[in-house]
Amino acid sequence: MSTPRSHHGILFVGHGSRDAQAIAEVHRFVDAYREAHPERRVGLGFVELTEPALPEALDAIASEVPEVLVVPLFLFTAKHVKNDIPLALATARENHPGVRFLAVKAFGVHPDLAQLAFERTQARTGPLSPQDAARTVVVMLGRGSSDPDANGDFYKLTRLYAEGRGFAQVQPAFVGIAKPSLEEALEWMARARPERILVAPYLLFTGVLLQKIHAQVALFAERYPWLRAEVAPHLADGSMAPLVQHVDRRIEEALAGGVPLPCDGCQYRVPLAGLQKNVGGLKALLWSIRHRETHTQAAPHPHAHRAMEKHVLVCGNADCAERGSVALIEALRRKLKEVGKGRTVRITRTACMGRCGEGPTVAVYPDGIWYRGVTEADAQELVEEHLVGDRLVSRLVDNIMQ
Repeated sequence: MSTPRSHHGILFVGHGSRDAQAIAEVHRFVDAYREAHPERRVGLGFVELTEPALPEALDAIASEVPEVLVVPLFLFTAKHVKNDIPLALATARENHPGVRFLAVKAFGVHPDLAQLAFERTQARTGPLSPQDAARTVVVMLGRGSSDPDANGDFYKLTRLYAEGRGFAQVQPAFVGIAKPSLEEALEWMARARPERILVAPYLLFTGVLLQKIHAQVALFAERYPWLRAEVAPHLADGSMAPLVQHVDRRIEEALAGGVPLPCDGCQYRVPLAGLQKNVGGLKALLWSIRHRETHTQAAPHPHAHRAMEKHVLVCGNADCAERGSVALIEALRRKLKEVGKGRTVRITRTACMGRCGEGPTVAVYPDGIWYRGVTEADAQELVEEHLVGDRLVSRLVDNIMQ
């Protein structure tokens, strides 16, 4: 007897990787979920580097079911979950008006995930006596993000992991972007003279980062041969059942109307200590664009290409996307191709520009002109008047930053 098909479709969204082993592990998780839920149509898409791309995956599953739950395979809520997935969903809703799309939370901070990380630790150490645990330090290692919200959640998860375990110390560290680095944390822990240092990679899937971690720990072990330094398995290195169960929990929350994107710690909406200037405005835009376009730390460098005459920044975050910024971006690009030949003008989709509820928001630099409430119907006038004719569209002006 065949299993009745659910009207829910589940689309998992992975980051993507050039590492074949990493992608194979993602597919192994998705296969485990399919086996646990044979009644559901289950798909997979990726934000970058790997096919199928998220927009194509959304189109494919939306053609088969009336309701799609989009499940991010990301541990914490940062750029891809806050920006890329909502933007793709906005386009999918336009293309499939009869389909209901629901965004599911990232894995987030949960005691069961801290317990799973501890079980992966035990897979390396075996059960530790209280005496052995007291002579062991753990370096809890996260990916690292340019988003303080995600880094803060990682610290909270690390604290949940440490509670009641009896380790001499549990030190959070990051593979990249944020501090302290793995190398720094290992050096600090060595000074505490433990018997064992255990590096616990809080990473969902394998990949080049894990190869880097193992290489760094091996070098550390060569410098400190009297210390026992080991790397524990990552989260998906073992039974997938706990991860499947956690995804089920997040899906049930979404179906019950849970809020998929809390912004209480978003650096672009809340003045966090030391980052107050990132709330809205140009600073937030530049940080977002730099990460999106280069995925590297910015550094001065010579340009071989012609300098841009104008750079047009269009907010593509969830609020503006719902108000039509996706269609606006395409309309601006089409019109620019028609009437802007010979002009070096670039149109860039950005993250939140700090004008939620007033968008879609458009900023033109180096002119320093901010427009608000710009619609697809305004694209022709904006291109012909401002981008080509260097005349402001006064009825849309929100601010002039000079």
